[in-house]
Amino acid sequence: MNTKENRRKTIAIDMDGVLANVEPQLVKFYNEQYGAAVTLEGIQGLSGAEAFPEDKVERRIVNTPGFFRNLEVMPGAIAAVKKLMEDYEVYVVSAATEFPLSLYEKYEWLQEYFPFIDWRHIVLCGDKSIINTDYMIDDYCKNLDVFKGKTLMFHAYHNTQLNHHFRVRAWSEVLDWFAEEQAENKALNLVKDN
Repeated sequence: MNTKENRRKTIAIDMDGVLANVEPQLVKFYNEQYGAAVTLEGIQGLSGAEAFPEDKVERRIVNTPGFFRNLEVMPGAIAAVKKLMEDYEVYVVSAATEFPLSLYEKYEWLQEYFPFIDWRHIVLCGDKSIINTDYMIDDYCKNLDVFKGKTLMFHAYHNTQLNHHFRVRAWSEVLDWFAEEQAENKALNLVKDN
C-alpha cells in the first residue's frame, strides 16, 4: 500500500542534457552541416542561438532524423539511475512533443540504454510544469523555475551563467546530493518521532 506516510519519493529526470549527452551531437551536426569548427569548450556560457549562429540552426539540427537516436549516454547515468531506483520512484521526463520526430527515437534510445525503466515511468510531454514529483533534475531553468519540488540543475553549456538552482556537474554529484538529502530526512524524522 502506497499511503502518503510510506510512499517512496519521486524524481523526474530530464533526458536530453541529463541522461543523453546532447552537446557533442549538436557540435558534430553543426560542424558537418555548416563546415564550421565549433568546439565544446567554445560554446560554454552561450545560448543556443549564440553557440550555433545560423538562423534557427539548433532547431533544424534536432529535427534531423537520427539526432536523438544516436546520442551518447551521459557518463555514469545508467549506474546512477539504477542506484536512485533503489529508494525512489524514478521517471524520465522529456519535452519531446516540441520535436515530434524525436518521440520514437527517444523511446528507442531509452529501451537500448535504460531498459530497466518501465514504460509507465517514461513521460514524453510538452510542458513540464505539469510534473508533480518531489525532485526534478534538468538542465533548463525554464523547467526548473516552474517546478514546485526540489531542483537540481545539471550543468550544460547554456546554463553556466545561471546560479539560482543547485548545480550538479556529473552523476556522481547527483548521488552525493541524494545521499545528503536522505541523511537530512532521516535526522528530521528522528526529531519528529521524539
